[in-house]
Amino acid sequence: MVHKVIQPEGWAAPKGYSNGIEARGRQIFVGGQIGWDAECRFPSDDLVQQVFLALKNAIDVVRCAGGGPEYVTRMTWYLVDKKEYAARLKEIGQVYREVMGRNFPAMTAVQVADLVEDDAKVEIEVTAVIPD
Repeated sequence: MVHKVIQPEGWAAPKGYSNGIEARGRQIFVGGQIGWDAECRFPSDDLVQQVFLALKNAIDVVRCAGGGPEYVTRMTWYLVDKKEYAARLKEIGQVYREVMGRNFPAMTAVQVADLVEDDAKVEIEVTAVIPD
């Protein structure tokens, strides 16, 4: 394990995320990534496909700094429809694991009224810590 999971004694284990992560090293802060391609076009209006691309885009930025998904310590997801997110968690979990593997950082997900890009359904920002 690259980082240490922080889990208060007696708390139920969270599913799909961690309550806290301890890490040391270079901090990489990735601005919110959305589900479009390298030419800033949305190949799909499907939430699951947009999650896949948003995660891939975020990890591409981390890779530019010499890291990978295993170094992500925190994620914030901004969603325009929490009901669709909840209804499609199984599919989202599949694409999540395809990009992130079995790394489950500290995470927050919130529903927002809208995102800056009209066709975006999700925006994901991450923090990674790459050991020195």
